[in-house]
Amino acid sequence: MLVYLRLLKESFSFALNALRTNKLRTFLSLLGVTVGIFSIIAVLAAVDSLDRTIKSQLSSLDSNTMYLANFSFGPTEVPRWQRETFDEISYNEFKSIKSAINDVEYAALQLFVKRENIRYESELVSSVNTVVVSHEFIDIQVMEFEKGRFYNESESNSGRPVVVIGSEIAESLFGELDPIGKKVRLYGQKFTVIGVVKKEGSGLFGDSNDVSIFIPANYVRNRYGDNNPYMKYIVVLRPKQDADIEGLKAELTQFMRTKRGLKPDEIDTFFISTISGFQDVIDTIIGSLNLIGWVISGFSLLVGGFGIANIMFVSVKERTNLIGIQKSLGAKNKFILFQFLFEAVILAVVGGLVGLFLVWIGTLIGSNLTEDFEFVLSPQNMFLGFFISSIIGLISGVIPALRASRLDPVEAIRTGM
Repeated sequence: MLVYLRLLKESFSFALNALRTNKLRTFLSLLGVTVGIFSIIAVLAAVDSLDRTIKSQLSSLDSNTMYLANFSFGPTEVPRWQRETFDEISYNEFKSIKSAINDVEYAALQLFVKRENIRYESELVSSVNTVVVSHEFIDIQVMEFEKGRFYNESESNSGRPVVVIGSEIAESLFGELDPIGKKVRLYGQKFTVIGVVKKEGSGLFGDSNDVSIFIPANYVRNRYGDNNPYMKYIVVLRPKQDADIEGLKAELTQFMRTKRGLKPDEIDTFFISTISGFQDVIDTIIGSLNLIGWVISGFSLLVGGFGIANIMFVSVKERTNLIGIQKSLGAKNKFILFQFLFEAVILAVVGGLVGLFLVWIGTLIGSNLTEDFEFVLSPQNMFLGFFISSIIGLISGVIPALRASRLDPVEAIRTGM
């Protein structure tokens, strides 16, 4: 055992000396692997960071949350012309679902409307993301409040002119003033501010709560009616904790088909989407991005590997005389083999570590430049970079090392002379 350890140590020392002796060649070899490792780990880190950010955005909702609408949130086989003929989800259907479907814990009505301007005295914020929902929305989506509260059932059902505003809206309109109880102008009418949502940062899926306002759905219904072509209705459903999700979807589908009087040979004129379905789509996209990153970065790694192999062949040729002398003095094939293998692996590993360091620097710079998006270099990606660079060095160096170890000592010395 001690003999093998000594062999490894001496081989390692020879490899380091050879690398120190040829600094320019070592640097050029490192460069290829560094670029390759930097490319692949940078792509993986960026995609991993994107995946974490997206899932963090979705974490405020239960993964089983359902969305009932006359349009689909994801890919569908129903052609567009046919989808456009589907009736909007009605307020009566929303009320019926609340009372008839037992496994639904909360159901909220949401109306997609155009952006509005909001004014307080001389201050105006234009084109504000206006979230029109019933009071149950607060029980489905987690929201923290800096001040005040969300509107209650009475305010929601009566369509009272109350509004909950995001932190950036509050700052733009009121500055250092306390917004609670203040009157703002919206839809040509005065609304009372009853809550300010706690700052959460920008969102990947449209506008965040920071730049949004929330008003009761029944206010908009009472003002514009239920048949306004510029409004889209959607029912947000949160199942009970122990509910069978697939069974609930089937029950909800049958309920809606019966409610709409659809015949057995007619397709559903509505769509039921879930957060878990969104996550599956996201996972598919993330997987595709990772695959593309591997393919693109693989070419860089291939170039780096060929670079190391080429340098190792040159190194073997330059040191043919030395190899012959070592063998004539009793050096075994294993010693020569390990000597060149170590040299190749050290080259690749050092290049990989430099690449990882550059990625780490890049994540710090990227996180500082993007306030609400954090780039993360995970331990898994760091280990992956180290492992890949080691394998590249091993594969690139094995043929030159084998060739060096199999040299005839007499021929090697003669060639060197």
